[in-house]
Amino acid sequence: MSRVVRQSKYRHVFGTGSKKEQCYDNLTPSRSAWDSNKVKANNKYVGLILEARGGGAFAVFPNQKLGKYTADLPRFTGHKGEVLDIDFSPFNDGIVASVSEDGNGRIWSIPAGGPTQSVAAPTQQLIGHKRKVGTADFHPTAENILATTSTDFTVKIWDIENGAAALTVPGHSDIIQSLAWSRNGSRVVTTCKDKKIRLLDPRTQSIAAETAGHQGVKGSRATWLGDKGTIFTVGFTKTSDRAYAIYDPRNFAAPVAKQNIDTSSGLLMPFYDNDTSLLFVGGKGDGNIRYYEVVDDAPYLHYVADYKSAVPQLGLCLRPKTAVDVSICEVASILKVADSYVEPISFQVPRKSELFQDDIFPPTAGPDAALTAAEYLGGRDADPILVNLEGGFVARERPEFKPSVVVEEKAELTEAELRTEYEKLTRRVAFLEAELVKRDARIAELESK
Repeated sequence: MSRVVRQSKYRHVFGTGSKKEQCYDNLTPSRSAWDSNKVKANNKYVGLILEARGGGAFAVFPNQKLGKYTADLPRFTGHKGEVLDIDFSPFNDGIVASVSEDGNGRIWSIPAGGPTQSVAAPTQQLIGHKRKVGTADFHPTAENILATTSTDFTVKIWDIENGAAALTVPGHSDIIQSLAWSRNGSRVVTTCKDKKIRLLDPRTQSIAAETAGHQGVKGSRATWLGDKGTIFTVGFTKTSDRAYAIYDPRNFAAPVAKQNIDTSSGLLMPFYDNDTSLLFVGGKGDGNIRYYEVVDDAPYLHYVADYKSAVPQLGLCLRPKTAVDVSICEVASILKVADSYVEPISFQVPRKSELFQDDIFPPTAGPDAALTAAEYLGGRDADPILVNLEGGFVARERPEFKPSVVVEEKAELTEAELRTEYEKLTRRVAFLEAELVKRDARIAELESK
């Protein structure tokens, strides 16, 4: 990547970690080998996938509730298998989605202020995938639209209000490793274990284009570069170097840029901030987070700096811009998952003035949906509705999510119940076989007369 930094207002952005008492401490993050971020955040809450036995679990706690947590931390516990991914609705802070190894997705309502006791009953269930579900991503501009991917090699687009898979996109030939919506949600990009990158048109339920991706055996990811309309991917080369590539969807056959990054082994996690054009890249097991400024012309990426730490990260997430502190010129906030805690990392532009800095805080995507689910499914597209951050963003209360149709999951029998049912059916079969023997004997008796 280019190490020449042009004149830029983000040239001196610096990252600052948090002291232990300013972290979310005494937690048990998931140790699952599945490639997920393990943590997500919105304006009010932080969600963390937890290590759990006898089914999957995740926790949701308020942004401002820092410090040590107790062992009886309330959890969302309805899944029968490990939770693999979670995502918050961008338009209702009280809605979170989860997907699991049990093959199902679930929609949960978060009590105001965060749960005070564990929650086992979801508000909605998403039943339709045939194998474990690996990713969950809400639509960026349409309300109540969620995309999931599964090891059944399909992408499903759900209307969570009625619990139905409104669209299904087949065509992948192996496990889907990541999914990302475009800025207005009209298209989706996926990376796959078959080493291909695919551009999907969800509403035609088809693959619009595909191309060769990173050729290494380890996982790869893709994310859209916001209004620039290009796609950034990370993965591994055949020689196991970590690498990036940038694709233009209008000419998808080959990347417009590609470059090796380093020789480390951890899977890379990319996050793009559309307002600043800053791209953050962190590796699992690494202690550092690189960040770059994205431009329209070659070489497309300009290195800015590294945030460095001696503590390796299990996962990362980029908070929405409406959750940053504009009073300290915080242009990005990242949550880092460590062994037993989640650490907020603040990225700031050094400014002496205490006035609102409108040059580094342009209007940003806000909490109001531009489309209803029906409008999106009917073919409409719309850019995000923007809000001004001057004076700070104050989230307003949203109505409680009440699905129009609640999908009920068929209850699965326990091992003891299955054994009882098996024995009952075995006795029934034996009885019927005995009856047949009696009947055959009676027929033979009558025929001999």
